[in-house]
Amino acid sequence: MTQVEVSAQVPGTGLSIGELARRTEVSPAVLRMWETRHGFPQPERLSSGHRRYSEHDVALIRQVLRRKEAGIRLEIAIAEALASRAPESPSVFAELRRRHPALAPQRLRKSTLVALSWAIEDECCAVADSPILFGGFQRSEFYLPSAPRWRELTRIARSAVVFADHWPDESLDARGPVQATLAPDAPMRREWTVVCDALDSTACLAAWELPGQTTVPDRQRIFEAVWTLDPVAVRSAAVVSAGIATRSGVALPRDVDDELTGPLAPRTTSPAAATALFNRVVGYVDRLAFS
Repeated sequence: MTQVEVSAQVPGTGLSIGELARRTEVSPAVLRMWETRHGFPQPERLSSGHRRYSEHDVALIRQVLRRKEAGIRLEIAIAEALASRAPESPSVFAELRRRHPALAPQRLRKSTLVALSWAIEDECCAVADSPILFGGFQRSEFYLPSAPRWRELTRIARSAVVFADHWPDESLDARGPVQATLAPDAPMRREWTVVCDALDSTACLAAWELPGQTTVPDRQRIFEAVWTLDPVAVRSAAVVSAGIATRSGVALPRDVDDELTGPLAPRTTSPAAATALFNRVVGYVDRLAFS
């Protein structure tokens, strides 16, 4: 499995032009020429005048290179990249609701969310071929009981990233997923997510915790949740999760970044796959009801 590497950049400083050149295999001279002639990429400038770039700039440059390889003229490829700079969503749940309004939200207790999460994780581990995985756990103490499961998921994944408010030393695991720390004001601190994006298996769960539950026991907390096996919706969730990861300082492997920013390969969800996931959900809900 290709491990996700943690970016060495310090928050607020970004990538230098040399680092950007290394990541994209486009020389600094060419990057400067593109900026002068086409206004792309669009770096931030430090008080010293030095350029600084984001992970999103890396993705856009790779998009331009792919379009050039497909025979598109450079100026058109750059115009497409600039036009694609959509606002970066900080919330998987909100973006799924916006892009896929047919997904009907349900109010569920956290115990039911855990059952859904385990079912998706198990089915992903059982049948998915090199999936791209994201998990949002709100707080690190909520992740720790699932750490052995995610260690196994990481073993079979192309990349695996988990989100939480902070990561104490005891949570660090070289064999586990990359741990992305959420900013104090990040909406994902109120969300519970599991995303499995693979050519042969797709599923995602995204839930938002309702406010005013500070005194409610953990497993009784109520979330508004959506879940789906639709490959298009799952890809939306994966793209948003990848953006949150990069803004948290995580650099995804190039092949993963290329796939998530490229066109979605044809795929379908079979009735058998839906039935298998449903059966796992029922089993876990029943088990947790008596635990």
